[in-house]
Amino acid sequence: MTLSVQLKEAYLALHPKQSTELLEQLAVDELSMELESITPRAILPILDRLTSSRANQVFAHLDDEQRRGVLKEASPRLAVLLVAEYNEEQRESLFSSLDAAVRNDLERILEFPEDTAGRLMEKPVDVHSDMTIEQVKNRIRESDVNRARSVYVVNNKNKLVGRVDMQDLALAEPGDEFSKFIHKSRLAVPATAKREEIVDFLEQNRVDSVPVVDTEGRLMGIVRYQKIFEAIESVASSDMLRMMGGSGDERALSTATFSIKRRLPWLHINLLTAFLAASVVGLFENLIAQFTALAVLLPVVAGQSGNAGSQALAVTIRGIALREIGTREWRGVLRKEVMVGLVNGVVLASTCGLGVFLWSRSIGLSLVIAVAMVLSMIAAGIAGALVPLVLTRVGQDPATASSIILTTVTDVAGFFAFLGTASLLAFML
Repeated sequence: MTLSVQLKEAYLALHPKQSTELLEQLAVDELSMELESITPRAILPILDRLTSSRANQVFAHLDDEQRRGVLKEASPRLAVLLVAEYNEEQRESLFSSLDAAVRNDLERILEFPEDTAGRLMEKPVDVHSDMTIEQVKNRIRESDVNRARSVYVVNNKNKLVGRVDMQDLALAEPGDEFSKFIHKSRLAVPATAKREEIVDFLEQNRVDSVPVVDTEGRLMGIVRYQKIFEAIESVASSDMLRMMGGSGDERALSTATFSIKRRLPWLHINLLTAFLAASVVGLFENLIAQFTALAVLLPVVAGQSGNAGSQALAVTIRGIALREIGTREWRGVLRKEVMVGLVNGVVLASTCGLGVFLWSRSIGLSLVIAVAMVLSMIAAGIAGALVPLVLTRVGQDPATASSIILTTVTDVAGFFAFLGTASLLAFML
């Protein structure tokens, strides 16, 4: 190993954060040169810190020996991330010289669906119930575990027997028996457990991690709470895209063709709903021609009701996603949002009515927009609460283009409330 390689490895070990930032900024064609001859053990912690796309780029620019070394030492989650985009032929070439145990493990993990424990788990610290305190501490020091508050313990058959808190280990004397610090429990989740099941486990047992076992109770891996939050964040961002009529699998650097195919159908649907809202305005064409101030104020009502509906929609979808509410609670959710819409509508109506009066000096116009504001805010609250609940009830994803449906409802309700009220109070305009 040359001096330059030793210096690079020392820098990677001592300054992982700065190393990660440098690799994120490095040109793709420079990666192979900079990482040449660096050992897999030195590269691995950096790969775990990089963004997924950059980690894939760095991994692709390693030589075959480095890549195989990385896969041998990597956590299951990272290994899946690095090879998930490879086709069968590429995987076969990459796995060909790996140990049979490592290869079988990777192939098995790659079969797990997204957002399951098998995809999210990390390698456990190899701690056995018959070890001494010093042996356990040394094993933890040798491992790559970070920020863990506990480690899981297995017997000589690799079956889960319980867990040990790091604080207890830190305070233990060298002569203490390790077994007395073990909180015996075989509660665990299978590798096929969904994200929601893992979250439930964390909530019910109040632990920092979840053990993953096979059908015989042998410890396969650990899901740390950080990974759960990352998975939830990823799903939430996909839900946000779908709420706006986008695609959950679209990325910032996706090809233009891919983005067009995903967005265009929903834009057509949005166009149809826009015509529906426009048709409501068309019903009052003569009234608007007679009182042109109405056209100026239309966006005010529609904009406020749209924002209020989005707030109700976001809160309701979050409640459904976290399983705080279900379709059976629709009455309570609806009652709350109607009350919020009524109070907010009255307050905004007072503010808006005063502003319109100062602008137009018309009591009638001020009264029209005040009444319309209250009605449209109530309608927005109802729509924001019911749209995701109805979609859930009929077996659809509540995040799927909910905002497009909501926008249609709030626009139609806002326009109709404003122009309908103006028709009834035309004698005051």
